[in-house]
Amino acid sequence: MAETDSPMLRLASASPRRRELLASIGLLAEVRPVDVDETPLAGESAGAYVLRLARRKAQVGAVGTRLPTLGSDTAVVLDGRILGKPVSRGHAREMLEALSGRVHEVMTAVAVSGPQGMLDTCVVTRVAMRPIESHEIDAYWATGEPADKAGGYAIQGRAAIFVERLEGSHSAVVGLPLFETARLLARQGVSCWSAGAPS
Repeated sequence: MAETDSPMLRLASASPRRRELLASIGLLAEVRPVDVDETPLAGESAGAYVLRLARRKAQVGAVGTRLPTLGSDTAVVLDGRILGKPVSRGHAREMLEALSGRVHEVMTAVAVSGPQGMLDTCVVTRVAMRPIESHEIDAYWATGEPADKAGGYAIQGRAAIFVERLEGSHSAVVGLPLFETARLLARQGVSCWSAGAPS
């Protein structure tokens, strides 16, 4: 796909991982990050939380464009508790120690605003972590990788060596479930197969 091709959708996210995942299935996105309040509501479940944020991002991101607009949000969930992005080294250590040797869930919601209205889905993936040694947590923090990642780790990076197995969508843990995303986009008239097709 040539860089001069027109975008097929708007991505309401600053995440380079989501842009790269869309590009991997042939979809060129116009990136327009949005600023939304990500504070969980009182009594809100993790699934409801990520769906609400994905819808809100798609809604805000769709302003001023006719392109279908995609919003997404990912949460790392342990025992029903949402683990956000670490605010410090100590916070990252607490999260990784909690995840060590345990199975947790990664919930990624996708919402697409377009001709068919607002379409959305939430994908849940179970991730089993092996026990993580204290010195590994220190070394991992030193890479800089955990600083802006939900749950304090990135499965597409060095933390892959901590993941013993997963049940569900690998791309959802990275940031965007490609199977479900492609299906939602197709319902909004965006097909990955039209990318690069002869005119």
